[in-house]
Amino acid sequence: MERPTTFRLGELFSGPGGLAQGAMSARIDDPNFKVVHQWATDWDADTVATYRHNIVGDDDSASVIQADIRELDISRFEELGGIDAFAYGFPCNDFSTVGERKGMEGTYGPLYSYGLPILQRFQPYFFVAENVSGLSSNKEGQAFKQILEDLSACGYVLTPHLYKFEEYGVPQARHRIIIVGIRSDLDVTYRVPSPAPYANIDNTAKKALSDIPQWATGQERTRQSARVVERLKLIKPGQNAFTADLPEELQIKTRTKISQIYRRLRPDKPSYTVTGSGGGGTHIYHWDEPRALTNRERARLQTFPDTFDFSGSKESVRKQIGMAVPARGSQIIFEAILNTFAGIDYPSVDSSFPIVQPA
Repeated sequence: MERPTTFRLGELFSGPGGLAQGAMSARIDDPNFKVVHQWATDWDADTVATYRHNIVGDDDSASVIQADIRELDISRFEELGGIDAFAYGFPCNDFSTVGERKGMEGTYGPLYSYGLPILQRFQPYFFVAENVSGLSSNKEGQAFKQILEDLSACGYVLTPHLYKFEEYGVPQARHRIIIVGIRSDLDVTYRVPSPAPYANIDNTAKKALSDIPQWATGQERTRQSARVVERLKLIKPGQNAFTADLPEELQIKTRTKISQIYRRLRPDKPSYTVTGSGGGGTHIYHWDEPRALTNRERARLQTFPDTFDFSGSKESVRKQIGMAVPARGSQIIFEAILNTFAGIDYPSVDSSFPIVQPA
């Protein structure tokens, strides 16, 4: 069977383009193999504007649709052309270890199912699906099992794996389940890329946040009260508002003691997980200066290039960055996929979960 070397990518729940940035940046020894944009969709206007500007390079591109996937007819994608690859980071709110963990009973849990008709209709050669690590334990793992069964039933061999992106040179402890599916009629076997080649990369927060050019956007600082500044001055790198030795007037009185609250980075370690929402105390805090990180600094931790220009308000940009897949992590996964199709060997490790064959 004749297979392409240029894979046209379609995306649902595209976000600002973390997965796509990595996919388009993927390079292997055979320069003929690459991934190109075909179409994408997301419901948020700012997110769509970001994707159009950075991934497509056309602020008015019709190939990126702003819509609620629950109200979008699949024929819209057919009009934009066939795809050879598919990616979607279906919303993770109901599978996160933080919050109520409603799973399939939540508003967002069932949204993974909107990828199934795409796989059935277009039959791409491969797909990449992303979600939080809590997916595998939600409701005793039943949600994860159901998702794997449904995806494999579309005719794909699945390789699910818990990627710890800090092990791949990303300056952030971000753990995500990535499911790579290869169409079952292809004589192609995907293997999880080994983190060993990235062991000597300096992925500390200090390195990641150094030498940010003045021209890069998103460097507005968060306004902070004198009280917050005084609190931060007493919190040492790696500590948070509950582990630091704070006087009573600066302590936070709450039953829920989340470790991220006013937690300061350690300069000699990767950052803790960048999030896209939350009120005071959740913005990630510099190890030396008593302040929250800027959006550009958060983007650095998510390995977006400095030329990546986010659209929208300061808080909208923060949300976009926090919800994205680290671009460098995505690139490594897509390079492994391209190597797989090119027949090029690469260092690999066993997957975290069993390989799933179609029934």
